[in-house]
Order: sequence, then structure tokens, then C-alpha cells
Amino acid sequence: MIRIENVKKVYAPSKVVETTALAGVDLEIRAGELVSIMGPSGSGKSTLLNVLGLLDPPTEGEYFFDGQATRALSERQRTDLRGKRMGFVFQSFNLVDELTVAENVELPLLYGKVPAAERHRRVGELLDRVGLAHRRGHFPVQLSGGQQQRVAVCRAVATKPALILADEPTGNLDSAQGDEVMALLKELNAEGTTVVMVTHDLACAGQGHRIVNLRDGRVEEG
Repeated sequence: MIRIENVKKVYAPSKVVETTALAGVDLEIRAGELVSIMGPSGSGKSTLLNVLGLLDPPTEGEYFFDGQATRALSERQRTDLRGKRMGFVFQSFNLVDELTVAENVELPLLYGKVPAAERHRRVGELLDRVGLAHRRGHFPVQLSGGQQQRVAVCRAVATKPALILADEPTGNLDSAQGDEVMALLKELNAEGTTVVMVTHDLACAGQGHRIVNLRDGRVEEG
């Protein structure tokens, strides 16, 4: 599903300051894998996830998604590919405080112009699946951290993406809440969804099929 070849990402905010976040990464991820990305702070983990999510184009190298070269895609094409094929889960949940639980999950379906009846059906099924159907009218501030992250996962998979990109999905949760979220991600993976997860938690990382270790913008192993 994913192949990146000699991907480099250099940030140059000025002519005299230059930071290399990725220094020539080669990586392949097969459809249906659950891959954990680990490494010390500043190793390039989040930058790599942003490249995989088409949020940040590489400075050099190429990223192939389902065999399609992505570097030359227009911003509109990238946005379309993200919306249809990818779902995102963040450490800070990134729920919209002014929207209810159901409205947060429904949001990507609205952007995708899914008919109302289908939107409501999918939202109901997803919230029921994670045990939050009774909270559909609540707002994020009324939920625990674990509940908010389960809502975020529901939102990420509402469009039935082929790939979930998760950035420290258990980072703000206690161990019990983290276990719930990991169980949900593993369940989705078992159903065929590819999951790529950045984490600092070795226990979480070990639940995937393999671990990719980054250091200084390079893959050490994986």
C-alpha cells in the first residue's frame, strides 16, 4: 500500500537556518499491517506521519500510495485522496468543542457529501460499536479522555478509509483508557484497515505487526 523511496524533508525558515527532519527514508508498508513508528524526540516520527498523510510533501524522494506517485499531485488531488482513503487520530483528540459527539463523527461524511440517511446510519453504528451511543448528544468537554479518543477514532473511520494514521493515540490517556483505544485500533486492523501509529509506549508498539525505529531522520530497523 505504502512505499517511500529516499524521502528527505528539510525545513528552511530562513537562508541561514536549515533543519533536516527526514534524511533519506526508505519504507514499505503492506495493506493490512499495523505498524508502530518509534524513536526519540526529534527523530522525525511526526514528520514521517505528515508525509504519509499527504499533509507535508517531501523535499526529495517519492511517496507511492497504492502504486500512485503522490509528490506531483495538486493540493486538490491530495485533499481528495486524504478524504477518501485516509483517517487521522491525534494525541489531543482534535474534536470540535462546539459540536456534539454525533456531529463530530459525522463531520467527514458531510465534507464527503454523503447523503443524510447514510450519514446518520454510519454515525449510529460507529457510536454503538464503541459503547457511546448514549453519549451522542453530549459535547466533548462532557466526556473522559478515553471516550473522546474513541469518538476521534469513530470520526477517523467514518468514511471507511483504507489507512488510519495515528499520532500518539494513547499519549494523553491512562493505561485503562489506552488499552481500550488500542483494542479498537487492533479490531479495525483485523477487519482489514491498515494502521500506522507513532507512539513512545513500547507496550502499545509491541501490539502491532512490527516496529519501525527512527533516529536522526533515518530508519534504524523495521
